[in-house]
Amino acid sequence: MKIIPLFQKLLQHKSITPSDAGIYDFIEEYLGDEWEVIKLDIEDVTNRFYYKKFTQSKNHLCFAGHVDVVPTGEGWSVDPFSAEVIDGIITARGAQDMKSGVASFLYACKNTKEFDGTLSILLTSDEEGDAINGTVKVLEYLKEKDFLPTSAIVAEPTCEEVFGDAIKVGRRGSINGYLELQGKQGHAAYPEKAINPVHQISAVLPKIAAHNLDNGDEFFAPSQIVITDIRSGMEVTNVTPNKLNMMFNVRNSTKTTQESIRSFIDEQFDGLEYNLKLTQGSYPFVTDSNTQVVKNIQTSIKNICNIDTKLSTAGGTSDARFFGQFKIDTVEFGVINDTIHAIDERTTVEEVEKLSEVFIDIINNWK
Repeated sequence: MKIIPLFQKLLQHKSITPSDAGIYDFIEEYLGDEWEVIKLDIEDVTNRFYYKKFTQSKNHLCFAGHVDVVPTGEGWSVDPFSAEVIDGIITARGAQDMKSGVASFLYACKNTKEFDGTLSILLTSDEEGDAINGTVKVLEYLKEKDFLPTSAIVAEPTCEEVFGDAIKVGRRGSINGYLELQGKQGHAAYPEKAINPVHQISAVLPKIAAHNLDNGDEFFAPSQIVITDIRSGMEVTNVTPNKLNMMFNVRNSTKTTQESIRSFIDEQFDGLEYNLKLTQGSYPFVTDSNTQVVKNIQTSIKNICNIDTKLSTAGGTSDARFFGQFKIDTVEFGVINDTIHAIDERTTVEEVEKLSEVFIDIINNWK
């Protein structure tokens, strides 16, 4: 089976999170008996780890991704699961995010005859959901079995303007803040008898809104406080509120932690009665640009696309963060990212073919 028919078959499975919609049965038939499989299903999440040991070398290159997609929404110009090719374009849910990547590394791995070490494929049906019982659980299992990859490529869409122009060598973390500022309810006609938390926070907001907690570095933009919600009061004009609740998010670099955020908030709200809760959805990581996987993928992109790709850490979170937690050298590379999660999500035949060629080149020239 050639790469585009394989891609279309994957797209035609309606694998909306956390359902795999039978896609693993198809993948296992496609890979064949030469590939071993570990099935790790937790609650309603299905995970698969396929691997093939070519030699006893300690080299272990893992391609990773997710088979789940977000709901389609309304207003598509085509059937979002028909995956027809029209003028060299495939419009379908998951076309960019990320069945193009999954198809490309499946094709590359299936057609590999020689490799110095182990090739593996890690797939989950829960990247677009809570991501609690997906990739991280598989990596925990592999660590217990002393079978963690030495390098990983997550095939998320990474390119910006043209195919091959960007890979991700890291991701920012994500810290959520929940602050409750206590006041004292009162009559609007007697403000001196009340403590109005809205008035209190008005003096603090200019100091915290869009504040950069660090200066960033060559890989990361500054970690900025982004206020996402403020609410207070009873929606009346004659009663001042008893409390105010504020939420914020910080996409943090390796220079900013929960502890440094708490210290900053404590300083700005000094003298006020408040409670602060911080949670961390993901942790920042960066892969050294001199590592094997970064150098090799840069070389392969140059070989196939004749482009000097840039190293990026932009964007939100992905399952690459879990590989980073396990100290696995990890990069992300995939098709252009400009319609993910959108109506009429789409990619081109040319990009998918080139992505598979890059992955084949990486495998054939791994050293």
